[in-house]
Amino acid sequence: MHPKVLLDACAELLREVLRFEHPADAVVSRSLRAQRQFGPRERATLAETTYAVLRRKLLFERLARSGSGARERRLAILGFAGARGFLDGALSPQEKAWLRDCDAVAPQELFEPERHNLPAWLAERLKAQLGADFWPLAESLLQPAPLDLRVNTLKAKRAQTQAQLAQAAIESEETPYSPWGLRVQGKPAINRLELFTSGAIEVQDEGSQLLALLLDAKRGEMVTDFCAGAGGKTLAIGASMRSTGRLYALDVSAHRLDALKPRLARSGLSNVHPAAIAHERDERIKRLAGKMDRVLVDAPCSGLGTLRRNPDLKWRQSPDSVQELTLKQQAILESAARLVKPGGRLVYATCSLLAEENEAIAEAFGARQRDFAPLPAGQVLADLKLQQAASLCAGGEDGQRYLRLWPHRHQTDGFFAAVWQRR
Repeated sequence: MHPKVLLDACAELLREVLRFEHPADAVVSRSLRAQRQFGPRERATLAETTYAVLRRKLLFERLARSGSGARERRLAILGFAGARGFLDGALSPQEKAWLRDCDAVAPQELFEPERHNLPAWLAERLKAQLGADFWPLAESLLQPAPLDLRVNTLKAKRAQTQAQLAQAAIESEETPYSPWGLRVQGKPAINRLELFTSGAIEVQDEGSQLLALLLDAKRGEMVTDFCAGAGGKTLAIGASMRSTGRLYALDVSAHRLDALKPRLARSGLSNVHPAAIAHERDERIKRLAGKMDRVLVDAPCSGLGTLRRNPDLKWRQSPDSVQELTLKQQAILESAARLVKPGGRLVYATCSLLAEENEAIAEAFGARQRDFAPLPAGQVLADLKLQQAASLCAGGEDGQRYLRLWPHRHQTDGFFAAVWQRR
């Protein structure tokens, strides 16, 4: 394939993605389905170029100003994820000279926004929360996330699964915190493996696995995953229950729950009951009130903890959209709490980095709901014999009140969780 054809396709895809009318992953997937002429390598270059530009948008926009031609073409050249020798075949002599000048720009010549590549409002909030730790976080958010797998303990053991991956020439290592996790090198086509099609493994970030561990659902219990989505945590919880008891997977999006069906079929679980609900006050919820041993609320959030995977979110979210989400989070948590029976456990979680979606929601709920006693997340994880449990937590007098995961500290997505027991 001629390099110019691929570079033009990258520029065209960027033109569509940078309108920010739809999530970038959906736009990229739709575009790749339409681009039948490209093989796996070209398709990977298209996707990775798009994500590289989204990650370093402020830097590339500054460098692009000194070039000529269409803006999207200049951005595609700067973020091109293929080999430089291949790219040179698509460039004019002037473009090659311009790109060499861009490569020569030293980090100390850049303004702060071009180094952290975050919108001003978000950088401001994260600096206020993290202080000197802001820059290590900002740097980590510019890197692609690793690929984490969860071993389905109903069907396989971690060591045996790791050996089978090695036979397929896929190197992996045990995740440092989750006893179910394997971290894989590179981006192999996991979904083509027999391990995947048989339900022995699922793709799931280690942080997401830790949320299911924190719920600690037991055999024979009544459990609800209140905002189940496509069901990654549902499947982990179901396996920890050894496919016994009843596990309700609730979500307001029937479309997202549809994505759970093939995963559920592979998993071998028979205790999961998916149900679409109209809103957090649905009649179905009233019928389950006071009956649940455990409830997980993985609330709709800004998703800013997943910026390594979804870098478009930093450009699509705003202070107003976050404010709107906090109102929704409060309402959902209040409603889900009604399901928990006396002595039962409630977990509130997000994949956001922001205190207003996390600690602020948990503290306001705790102040209003006196019949829910806080449980230190660090103690819950230590009781499960999780390694380095204290290092995963923050807040409270002992520093272990909340689960607080950061990409730069824990190599997971950014996650938060608070735990309560109903008195």
